Amino acid sequence: MAQATNFAENKSLEKLNSQLRCTAVFFGEVKHELIFLLVVNISVSITAFLGNTLILVALQKESSLHPPSKLLYRNLAITDLCVGMIAEPVYVAYFMSVLSDKWDICFYSNLLSFFTGVLFSAVSLLTLAVISVDRLLALLLGLRYRQVVTLKRTLMTLIVGWILSIVGILTYLWNPILTSWYLKVAVSVCLVISFVCYVKIFFILRHNHIQVLDHVPQRQQNQPVSLNIARYRKAVSAALWVQMTLVVSYLPILITEALKHQRGMSLSFHLAREFTRTLVLLNSSLNPLLYCWKIREVRQAVKDTMRELLCSSPN
Repeated sequence: MAQATNFAENKSLEKLNSQLRCTAVFFGEVKHELIFLLVVNISVSITAFLGNTLILVALQKESSLHPPSKLLYRNLAITDLCVGMIAEPVYVAYFMSVLSDKWDICFYSNLLSFFTGVLFSAVSLLTLAVISVDRLLALLLGLRYRQVVTLKRTLMTLIVGWILSIVGILTYLWNPILTSWYLKVAVSVCLVISFVCYVKIFFILRHNHIQVLDHVPQRQQNQPVSLNIARYRKAVSAALWVQMTLVVSYLPILITEALKHQRGMSLSFHLAREFTRTLVLLNSSLNPLLYCWKIREVRQAVKDTMRELLCSSPN
């Protein structure tokens, strides 16, 4: 009985929270802060769109990356591109509706902003978990890696991830609390998978000293691991940087949500939530920079693409 009461209270709290996000009285004192967030999100939308479009073009031209690995980064870039094309414009529409007192538009843009933002964030998190598993399998399987990790299997994994994410978000229409628990479980599972994979990679690398494997006698080549170690370490470093950046971007909003029941539906809480949501969306603009910084093949492909664009532009 007590659980049912708490469940009903949480559901009412979520409904009240959604209603307060579209009331004139609630946001009347923070117009300047909302204008600042509006400008920031417009900028993030533009940079996410341009940056990830450039990355997708570069990945299309790049042929040295293993196709399944390329597909994973392409999926990550697509989700970030969708943030710039869909999630951010809807979020901008929400701010504009609040500032112009268009409360009907506010309600729908707020709801759609939540759906799209959480959907693309969930897919990004899942993709990063799959990338961590992919890097671990490359280390464990050696020469068998390309036979086991195929393009078809990777594609099916991503399709299942998209379906699960969409179904999980749509449960919000039936019960917001169920969606909240779904997201908590999904985020926890993805982070644990990534953490375990990278820790295992670290200990395997340290234990076998494979950073110098390319320079040992040929008899060592019959070990379970057989790959270009320098290139592998760079690939792991790139994936780990993207993973860490995502965690840093998500940490403030996770803390804010954890404090929700203590702070209540105050103005400061809602304003903090808007800032932390903006930080989450900002991650989509940072990822292209990380790809260019940490993945040499992508960086070179981006340079070639930019050179072609500049050369083809009219004088």
